[in-house]
Amino acid sequence: MPAKLSVNLNAIAMLRNRRDLPWPSVIGFGRIALAAGAHGLTVHPRPDQRHIRFSDLAPIRNLIDDEFPNAEFNIEGYPTEEFLELCEIHQPEQVTLVPDDPSQPTSDHGWDFGTQGDFLRPVVSRLKRGGMRVSLFTDADPAGVAAAKDTGADRIELYTGPYGGCFEDSKKAAKMLEDLGKTADAALSLGLGVNAGHDLTVANLPELARRIPKLAEVSIGHGLTADALEYGMAGTVRRFLAALGHQN
Repeated sequence: MPAKLSVNLNAIAMLRNRRDLPWPSVIGFGRIALAAGAHGLTVHPRPDQRHIRFSDLAPIRNLIDDEFPNAEFNIEGYPTEEFLELCEIHQPEQVTLVPDDPSQPTSDHGWDFGTQGDFLRPVVSRLKRGGMRVSLFTDADPAGVAAAKDTGADRIELYTGPYGGCFEDSKKAAKMLEDLGKTADAALSLGLGVNAGHDLTVANLPELARRIPKLAEVSIGHGLTADALEYGMAGTVRRFLAALGHQN
């Protein structure tokens, strides 16, 4: 079974927020993506609401519940009390925890499970008691996977930024891919599911999917939104699904 595709709506929201206007519509583009075959929607509601706003969460939840009940809502973010309460209110199927400073432009590293495991364990437990699957943002580091498992999380999400950044260096990309693959192998051997995200494109997805055939899900925003300017959202979703190995 190829990995599922979750479309990250942050870039759509960031474009909308350039003006005090309701377009482009986050809900409208989410609807197009799901109708084209995407398996879910991802958002990252940062404290400053510079892209996804807290007020977007209920309409996205309603879109999925009312029109696409087989799809999943994935909310990612740093687990402040405010973030955890948003998750408990809007009940995403999955929460992806990232170690971001609020000032970061985007997620650019995984958790240090050796030093942050004690912080994560009660957070993971709280979310799982609420019925949510928990994924932890992870660097390509097979040695750190056991500590990730010890937090009680269900999955890891491989930070694929360094792999995506090697688009002009195939030798370096192959090395980065193997590091990701070894991390996934270690996680799967311990019973953790494996997601992936960051700087994934139609060009680099097939190799990732081949190296990690049991990849559960990818969440993609920037590259997918960039392609949508050329191919439209529906056509772009179909292109990314094909890159993952789904039959259209």
